[in-house]
Amino acid sequence: MAIIVQKYGGTSVGDVERIKKVAERIKSYRDDGHQMVVVVSARSGVTNELIARAEAITPLPSEREMDQLLAVGEQETIALTAIALQAIGVPAISYTGAQAGILTDKAHTKARIHSIDATRLKTDLNAGNVIILAGFQGISPEGQTTTLGRGGSDLSAIAIASAIKADKCEIYTDVDGVYTADPRIVKTARKIEEISYDEMLELASAGSKVMQNRSVEFAKKYDVVFEVRSSFNYNPGTIVKEEVASMEKVVVRGVAVDKNQSKVVITNLADKPGSAAKVFRALADAHIVVDMIVQNAGSNGVANLTFTAPANEVSKATRALEPVLKELGGSISSQDQVAKLSVVGVGMKTHSGVAATLFQSLADSGVNIDLISTSEIKITVSIAQAKADEAARAVHTAFGLDKA
Repeated sequence: MAIIVQKYGGTSVGDVERIKKVAERIKSYRDDGHQMVVVVSARSGVTNELIARAEAITPLPSEREMDQLLAVGEQETIALTAIALQAIGVPAISYTGAQAGILTDKAHTKARIHSIDATRLKTDLNAGNVIILAGFQGISPEGQTTTLGRGGSDLSAIAIASAIKADKCEIYTDVDGVYTADPRIVKTARKIEEISYDEMLELASAGSKVMQNRSVEFAKKYDVVFEVRSSFNYNPGTIVKEEVASMEKVVVRGVAVDKNQSKVVITNLADKPGSAAKVFRALADAHIVVDMIVQNAGSNGVANLTFTAPANEVSKATRALEPVLKELGGSISSQDQVAKLSVVGVGMKTHSGVAATLFQSLADSGVNIDLISTSEIKITVSIAQAKADEAARAVHTAFGLDKA
């Protein structure tokens, strides 16, 4: 008997018929003698619908109330999934994040998990129940409902797997696994059999929508091996695990594109020690994740500072920086229709020429590069959003990813 944690995304539980199919899959595992904890997301489209309703009232709704609102989506799904299991003779019980003992900080809409008290879960598991857990949510020390950010159900599953020392963790989605690129954009993309935590983390942070990057970070920290696979078939998926030596033979593992980006430019910022610290402290306090930071050489006592941020957080960033710019001087502007394109691979540590190949393939496609950032296993460029798909296909081919 194994303890198995499974997570089903919004498309997997998109309607009653799909929920019934998920219940049948869960039953097959339980019939084999396994103990099951199943994390589910809100039905596909529900979260966006709830956000739209709130924003129809006000463009900047309270983050506390947004957590109250968005938690409803997962709570509907856990109840329906438990009911579907009970209807086919499987004892099941649903849990909210709070009931499951998931304690977070108090950062509404982007809470981080502090600890998990899995005592009640283990009791119900040992009593023979399948646990259906609401992903994406927890409770703060003050007793407030919190959510973990978009894609947070992945994090819930990885964290629960760690807390109960699960033997296996499976992340079910609408694709067969992790691909060398988004197959909807790059038709020649191939499924990867196994990938390191670091590569998966870089792909996730670069825009790959298969996994939330925080969940991969958590899995690496607590050594939770997991498999990404499809809920619509029984094919093997992609194993995400610690890096092994053979992985470095592949120079570039994949290409990721993130079209939900904006470029933010602060001009005529006071060029003195502490200016950048105050800017990014204000953004951090507002829980805004930034990327691709570039500062030009100062002149006449002022400098320009550029960074990218999610397009839907630019207004929030502008508001957070108002008091800082009032103190330091400078003005802020933003540019939409920006995309980030990244190439990722642990083999980049030991192979040269990756940047040259990337830049040449973009040049040959007539794609202009705006900003560049690098890490040990990733190179990211910002480009025009309209050119993103064409660029991804060109780069995928240039690194030989079209072929096995």
